[in-house]
Amino acid sequence: MYEGEDIVAFKDIRPKAPVHILIVPKKHVHDLNGFESGDAELLGRIMLQAAAIAKEQGIEQSGYKVITNTGDDGGQIIQHFHVHLVGGEPIKVVV
Repeated sequence: MYEGEDIVAFKDIRPKAPVHILIVPKKHVHDLNGFESGDAELLGRIMLQAAAIAKEQGIEQSGYKVITNTGDDGGQIIQHFHVHLVGGEPIKVVV
């Protein structure tokens, strides 16, 4: 769906909503705790890309969630930081 210099985005293979897209930095970072202050710009670009994709998908007005899971108790399954962009219907699930 999107590939830039340091970010890639693609559809989740097990979607939980009509729109369910993963936005992933190319730099390996295990989880949110693994980022450092020098990564603030990358994190900002990830969030801006989430908003841009939401607009492309036509869900920017109806609303959407941007979710990241950190650690076992946070539901993290993939050991590489990523955010879930979910929308297209009222979202009541946690991914």
